[in-house]
Amino acid sequence: METFTQIFSEIRADSQNAAYTAAGIEPLYRADARATLMIVGQAPGIKAQEAHMYWHDKSGDRLIDWLGMDYAQFFGDPRIAIVPMDFYFPGHGKSGDLPPRAGFAEKWHPRLRALMPQLETTLLIGGYAQHYYLKEKLSTTEAVRRFGEFAPQYFPLVHPSPRNNIWLAKNPWFESDVLPALKARVHAVLK
Repeated sequence: METFTQIFSEIRADSQNAAYTAAGIEPLYRADARATLMIVGQAPGIKAQEAHMYWHDKSGDRLIDWLGMDYAQFFGDPRIAIVPMDFYFPGHGKSGDLPPRAGFAEKWHPRLRALMPQLETTLLIGGYAQHYYLKEKLSTTEAVRRFGEFAPQYFPLVHPSPRNNIWLAKNPWFESDVLPALKARVHAVLK
């Protein structure tokens, strides 16, 4: 039977990740057989990768607040899996970080999910995660607005980045309708 340790070793040894491994950069994710909640974001930012601590930035601060948690629970609870679309910082682009590498999630997510049989809900943060898991070509706004249609298996969210402050201001329904439902769902899954 496959194990988390075996998958981690294979990720490090994969030729697609050779430059990261050669530089001493470990894949950044957390998966545990006890997980009931999985958080799928885009990819680690450079600060997160350098600190080897996922969501270690302002986006993470906002996400933790949205979830109604404290830092100790977010970073220490084995019932919370953090499995981004790519486990390595993909580099800088013209207007932010580059997207996660194509095919990465397809290669590793199914194998990791198979070892987490207690998963109840997967938070899909941003368009990359939503397109992969929902298999629908919805805008992020539409997916988040229709969050209830994907429950309880999935819960789509806009990325908590400060870059989305304008989006948040234009969509006040997110704070009034989505965040209370998100906190309730997370509380139920981690009861």
